[in-house]
Amino acid sequence: MVISHAALISTLSFAPLLLYGQAVPPTPPAAPPAAPVVPSTMLQPALAMVESTLNSLKVDKWKRGSVRDEASQNAQAMLSDMKSNLPPLIADADAAPGVVSKSIPLMKHLDALYDVLLRIEEAARVAAPNDQIDQLEAALKKFGSARNDLYDSLQQSATGQEKHLTDLQATIKAQEEAAKEVKPAPAPAPVPCTPPKPAPKKKRTTPPKNTQPAAASGAQTPPANNTQAPPAQPKTPQ
Repeated sequence: MVISHAALISTLSFAPLLLYGQAVPPTPPAAPPAAPVVPSTMLQPALAMVESTLNSLKVDKWKRGSVRDEASQNAQAMLSDMKSNLPPLIADADAAPGVVSKSIPLMKHLDALYDVLLRIEEAARVAAPNDQIDQLEAALKKFGSARNDLYDSLQQSATGQEKHLTDLQATIKAQEEAAKEVKPAPAPAPVPCTPPKPAPKKKRTTPPKNTQPAAASGAQTPPANNTQAPPAQPKTPQ
């Protein structure tokens, strides 16, 4: 079906009118960052290899001297530390993977162990046979790779958390701006309330004053007699 040019222009001209007044769809919430990998998963193979390599060292075949003695002491101290001090740090970091504050103590301890293993490997180059040098080099390389992987994982986790927080703030701000633009619906008109009419007051009836009590009782007042009676005569004694 071919749409004519005039119909297309008419449709486009009325498109803003059709869209006007429609509610803007809410912004989808930001996706949470991916779950970080627990540190023990990345460290365990390398730590197992380092422990096995240090236990298999045959220091008695090294050249005698202070270099051999120092390397032997470092190896024993490192094995003891890996059994006593390192497991609690790994457990704390595993309990909160991706939390930088929980992983920093572990990373500092791994850095110290790496430095000790590096000194042992350098001493082996001076006094150890070639086969033991190769074993220490492989263990050092694997341990360093695992340590770097843990660093990268922590950095990615921190970056993801920062991005998630930034996206949440942007979403909240966009919703606030959209709420300001949308006009609120007018409030319904209040229903007039007619107060009840007061009860009519009862009028007090005052009885009329009786100006003629005799007439009211029905008795007739005798007419006044203007004839005066003669004064009484005194009686004479007999």
